Amino acid sequence: MNVSAWSIKNPLPACMLFVLLTLMGLYSFHAMRIQNFPDIDLPTVVVTTVLEGATPSQLENDVARKIEDNLATVQGIDHVFSTLQDGVATTTAQFELEKPIQEAVDDVRSSVASVRNELPANTQEPIVTKLDLAQQPILAFTVSSTRRDETDLSWLVDNTIARKLLTVSGVGKVSRVGGRDRQVRVDMDPVLLQGLGATVADVSRQLKAVQQEQSGGKAELGLQKQPIRTLGAVKSADELRDLRIPLNNGKVITLSEVATVRDSFADPVNAAFLDGKPVVAFEVARSRGAGEVDVGRGVSDALAQIKAAYPDLTFKTAFDMVEPVQSEYDGAMHMLYEGALLAVLAVWLFLRDVRATLVSAVALPMSIIPAFVGMYFFGFTINGVTLLALSLVVGILVDDAIVEVENIVRHLQSGKSPYRAAMEAADEIGLAVVATTFTLIAVFLPTAFMSGIAGKFFKQFGWTAAMAVFASLVVARMLTPMMCAYLLKPKKETPKDPGWLKFYMTWVERSLRHRWVTVVLAGLFFIGSIVAIPLLPTGFMPADDMSQTQVYVELQPGTPLTETIRTAERVRQLVMQNDAVNSVYTSIGGGAAGGDPFAGGLTQEERKATLTVLLKPRGERLVKQKIEADIRRRLADVPGVRFKVGLGGSGEKYILVLSSEQPDALMQSALQVGRQLRTIPGLGNISSSASLVRPEVEVHPRFDDAAQLGVTSAAMADTLRVATAGDFEVQLSKLNLDQRQIPIVVALKKWAIGDLDFIENLHVPGARGPVPLSSVADVRLGGGPAVINRYDRARNITFEIELSGVALGDAVKQVNQLPAMKNLPASVSVIDIGDAEVMEELFQSFGLAIVIGIICIYIVLVLLFKQFLQPLTILAALPLSLGGAFVGLLLADKSFSMPSLIGLIMLMGIATKNSILLVEYAILAIKEKGMSRLDALRDACHKRARPILMTTLAMGAGMIPLAVGWGSADPAFRSPMAIAVLGGLITSTFLSLLVIPAVFLIVDDVSAFLRRHTGKLFNDPE
Repeated sequence: MNVSAWSIKNPLPACMLFVLLTLMGLYSFHAMRIQNFPDIDLPTVVVTTVLEGATPSQLENDVARKIEDNLATVQGIDHVFSTLQDGVATTTAQFELEKPIQEAVDDVRSSVASVRNELPANTQEPIVTKLDLAQQPILAFTVSSTRRDETDLSWLVDNTIARKLLTVSGVGKVSRVGGRDRQVRVDMDPVLLQGLGATVADVSRQLKAVQQEQSGGKAELGLQKQPIRTLGAVKSADELRDLRIPLNNGKVITLSEVATVRDSFADPVNAAFLDGKPVVAFEVARSRGAGEVDVGRGVSDALAQIKAAYPDLTFKTAFDMVEPVQSEYDGAMHMLYEGALLAVLAVWLFLRDVRATLVSAVALPMSIIPAFVGMYFFGFTINGVTLLALSLVVGILVDDAIVEVENIVRHLQSGKSPYRAAMEAADEIGLAVVATTFTLIAVFLPTAFMSGIAGKFFKQFGWTAAMAVFASLVVARMLTPMMCAYLLKPKKETPKDPGWLKFYMTWVERSLRHRWVTVVLAGLFFIGSIVAIPLLPTGFMPADDMSQTQVYVELQPGTPLTETIRTAERVRQLVMQNDAVNSVYTSIGGGAAGGDPFAGGLTQEERKATLTVLLKPRGERLVKQKIEADIRRRLADVPGVRFKVGLGGSGEKYILVLSSEQPDALMQSALQVGRQLRTIPGLGNISSSASLVRPEVEVHPRFDDAAQLGVTSAAMADTLRVATAGDFEVQLSKLNLDQRQIPIVVALKKWAIGDLDFIENLHVPGARGPVPLSSVADVRLGGGPAVINRYDRARNITFEIELSGVALGDAVKQVNQLPAMKNLPASVSVIDIGDAEVMEELFQSFGLAIVIGIICIYIVLVLLFKQFLQPLTILAALPLSLGGAFVGLLLADKSFSMPSLIGLIMLMGIATKNSILLVEYAILAIKEKGMSRLDALRDACHKRARPILMTTLAMGAGMIPLAVGWGSADPAFRSPMAIAVLGGLITSTFLSLLVIPAVFLIVDDVSAFLRRHTGKLFNDPE
């Protein structure tokens, strides 16, 4: 069925079809959420195990190894890695991407349950959760008050603000940073306790037994059943002071006699500051499926309502990932509009006909808007990936319409009526339009089925581009001919060949006359293109240029919070010396805003601080990488501090991991590699987990003495833990208030735990009463690892290397050339994780997608042209586009990375499109018009040169806003892609116009030769 003829004969149904598609597309567009990146399900499961007070070494032996060994038997496990810090063991199971996420969670939960009985008795129930990338904070706010202290403000955040924000649609989590937690402290006098022959643990446990409410069965009074409750809980700290407690040795004490009881707050372990002033902060994370822009709008409205209810509160934004998403969306939409306008302008420059230009212009919205229908029903969102696809194809969408309109105008100029010209021209060009569209679909669609993490993201890219291109085909075959038939006016003038066409035809004659020379020169050009590849820096993702960055500060293990605060403030003052910095939000010992979601399991520590640096808008400052380099230079003189600058996103760091079963060999190798890494020029800071050793107080039991006195190691550890830090959370007594419970912490007074002699003389329970710790154990200072990292059941040491503008591929090459890397012991291996691993996977996936795309193009062309060899002529245009792309990237100083690869994929479709227009007409002229090969090629070049140049100019114009970086959107990703497309577009267009006719003749000669010599092998069709 000829749909073009049908739509021309039946214009009303065709119009109504597009009215319906437009309405559905607009509805779908407004119904879709705006996100930064699409939500993806990664089959990664995290097991968090808490053993309060345990050291990393103890957790490695007693928890991590047991869980890892059991997980190794689970089907589909790809990697297992663990992070062990004080009291917390985090084990992450990474499955093959094909594994269903819920099945992975169930398998891990069953595996952990089977090993639960082998874990220490005091271990809390392991928590099994799936890794949810959507749970990363997208907003952070500070709140201050003119009449509330820090403790009250903290409770207001936890109770009122968090509860209000969690009612906002799309908000998944609200967590507080800084502030203070209310706590009732019972500070015991160690001298009085020793006189009573009691331990802190005795008092803590007896207090919990005395001070509590419990059910006590049921009674039947007056023919009614009534529950019995024991109400032994006090209501305030004053009542607690007068509470009398029986001890295990039969004595009775009043708490106020041996302890100071006060309603106070817990020792702060984190803090927050805004521009150096202490604040209480909170972070907001979205739930899966929600859009950042909608969540940001809802949170702003909720905070306005809270502000109205509590006029004393002041909110300030500390971290904002919503604004970049909104900016990217606005910028991408503006670039769509600008690209569309430039493409239409390119059409007008050639046709100089307002009506014909209008018909071509209608094809753009009519192609994009219906694509939203497919995106909506596929469950896609408006995000960076789908907007990238639409920005990329905006110049292509008008191509089919341009070819149709140009062909119809050419028929009009021969004296035909608009109706007849539309009918005949649409029928003549139909096969070429269908062929070009399906080759583009064959190029884009394989990217939707790529493997690896990149494939998860590019599913939406491939389908969105394919649906938009298919919509453009429907427009070109139905709407464009129908509009031309009824809107265009007859042309009476006889067209004259422009000067550029005469010049081009002269060169065509030369290329046809010297076909082999032409092909050899084209081959040399292709070889030169391949040779240029090593000159390009390689990377995974270009570093972004958003208006915020972070500085991570890490002090030596054991550093108290006060020292971290002092150092962080000094760092902040140095950062503020850069003129591009607007404000700095500092979080110490807490907060996850801007963190790496894949670095899960790292608990916050008092010795770590994160400074979120808000920069001036992009047009008012240097690129972010130069600002970060200046910050690194300023911080280089701060002593005793490790720091990292940057958000740590893709394109900003290289992670090198050394792994071994032999800790000593691993440490020696890591020290050598670390020294040599710092000799590589151009890299930023290099941090290693190798030297994270923190001071410890070690208690070594003397087993003979302990056995004689009836003292166990468990009793020693229990007594020390309660005396110095308080009992486990679940063992603490609670003060019950109307809306919450306040923990009651029993411990020694602060001055006692700061003296090693007092710790040695602490009494521990024995068979014949308490005895001093020094009589059964040796107490001395020592050291141990602050963090232990394990990968696939072996210890590893991680180097985080800031690229500081160096391409990832170049950094990897330089690191691998280091002598220490080349001479690693056999027991030490190198593991690729992070961007380096994903980059290798990306290039493999894109390479496979390109190969599949070429095969699909060939199959489509064979089916359409019903020939095996001539489609090779069309494919010959593919190599011609590479040289321009690589030269463009070299001149613009861009790396060969993900956006460049996307540009190359698009070039495949563009190059084949130009060839199809030439070859299809030449075949048509030979078969239907009886022309000779040379005359057919001359006629094809003469008639198809203008639509080829028109479509090329339209596509190039559509790419210019992306390449130049107009608008508010970050050009870091889109610019390399557009530059690769523009460079390849220039070479592929001009070379294919000359090379393809020569290749056509050679392929036709080969085809004739094969027919002569193989024709006897096949039966003649009847």
